[in-house]
Amino acid sequence: MKKQVKGIIGLGAVLVLLGGGYAALRLTDPDKNDSGESSAELLAVDDTESKGEGVLLISDNGEEATVSEAFVKNETDELHVIMLTEPTDTSAATYTLDGYQDLDMNTAVIGTLINNGNGLTSLALIEENSESLEKFGLADPDITVDFIYESGTKRTLYIGDNAPSGSGVYVMTDESTSVYTASVSALANYSKTLNEFVEKTVLEEPAEEDYPIIKSLKIEREDLDYDILIEYDELSDDEGYTGGTSATHVMVEPIDCYLTVERSSDITNGMFGLKAEDIYALHCQESDIAQAGLSEPFCKVTMSCDDGNVYVLLLSEIFTDDDGKHCYGMLEGGNVIYVLSPDDAKWVTVLPIDIASKIMIASYVWNVSDLSVKCSSGDEESFHIALNDDSISISDAKAEDFNVTKNGKTFDTERYRQFYSFLVSTNAEEFALGEDIPDSEPMATLTYTDSYTGKTTTIDFYDYSSMKALIAVDGKSKFFCTKSYVNTLIENVKRINTGEDYKTTW
Repeated sequence: MKKQVKGIIGLGAVLVLLGGGYAALRLTDPDKNDSGESSAELLAVDDTESKGEGVLLISDNGEEATVSEAFVKNETDELHVIMLTEPTDTSAATYTLDGYQDLDMNTAVIGTLINNGNGLTSLALIEENSESLEKFGLADPDITVDFIYESGTKRTLYIGDNAPSGSGVYVMTDESTSVYTASVSALANYSKTLNEFVEKTVLEEPAEEDYPIIKSLKIEREDLDYDILIEYDELSDDEGYTGGTSATHVMVEPIDCYLTVERSSDITNGMFGLKAEDIYALHCQESDIAQAGLSEPFCKVTMSCDDGNVYVLLLSEIFTDDDGKHCYGMLEGGNVIYVLSPDDAKWVTVLPIDIASKIMIASYVWNVSDLSVKCSSGDEESFHIALNDDSISISDAKAEDFNVTKNGKTFDTERYRQFYSFLVSTNAEEFALGEDIPDSEPMATLTYTDSYTGKTTTIDFYDYSSMKALIAVDGKSKFFCTKSYVNTLIENVKRINTGEDYKTTW
């Protein structure tokens, strides 16, 4: 076999084992033996790689020292990193960005701009005293980082292209033109935009011990001809009160009703801890606010807390781009405009029906002191419920502590409880906001007084259509239900005196 052919075969084997760097060395070496492999050359390559790994690239003349500030220039921004708190015996220095001290910055990520570069070591030496920096992206690098130490020493790190291996990136320092690779993960944050260092929490969530009571939350929206007003239910704090629902708030506008806790908590409490997807503008000007549609916002959410703080969130209409649906938002008086997901900023889409409970009666059976029902059929009953012993607290009383009278005569307590259970076991089926109340007499009228709250409520059931009945509460249309439910109610009123089991299906 000719020497030339044998040399090519030997070169191919080495390429597989050691990669392109060794191939370049072999091609420029005039001394080749018949096999194309030299033990002296292999030793030289191994020795170079060993020296190139773990080389300290950025330091204060080889000493461990504190960086006082740094200047990062990348493709999108020029960032000036300054010290926020000085190091102590127990903690390292912290850093922020100059000019943005008034904003809530992610100081942990900003700190990596100092800590990941200071003390950076190499993965490997790629080319010593390189004369062809272009192929590494270092002739005119996209990223330059200047580190200024407390001693006054300045060191510069140049960050080039990613190496083909994927785990390293080409770097060079101000001390030489030797090209090294360093960890991709260590240098990733140097390419971040300014906005990526800003905290994306619109309103920080307080610690549990500092969490205020949200006294009210008001939603004003352009697409609604009414406001949604939610208020704190003071009875939710009263351990003696057993009525209502598990939600701590109630809706008072556009309709007075209970809330379902699983669907309403994101509305009442969602402003705390609200996270943005992105930042639209920092230190926003009037022009930014107008361009984001927030000078005359589509939606305005006002949250008033018992600690005296009032927070107003302004939201734009929903817009769609390649990444999905979003809206702009900012706190009134703030200087950051955020990009939010409508799934998080639910106030832009929520309707009363989405969060309201359809419970018609939520008073505990023994909290009701008086209950009367009148039907268009002529049947009418009136109950009075009282404690046998006035010294017993209602909150501590049991069923046997009460007596029931019907139309002034003693009535079976358990029989009454079963009738009341039928009344409270059924939810309405639809909301009837703004519906006109028919001129006709109600099919049935139910009136009850909650002795705990002192409130008397009147519920009228009207014939609305062939299948529906309209429910008006205290003279305001509120719900729809099937007419068969009202017919069952009328039938059960007839059964109060017969002893027949009450109907529970319709």
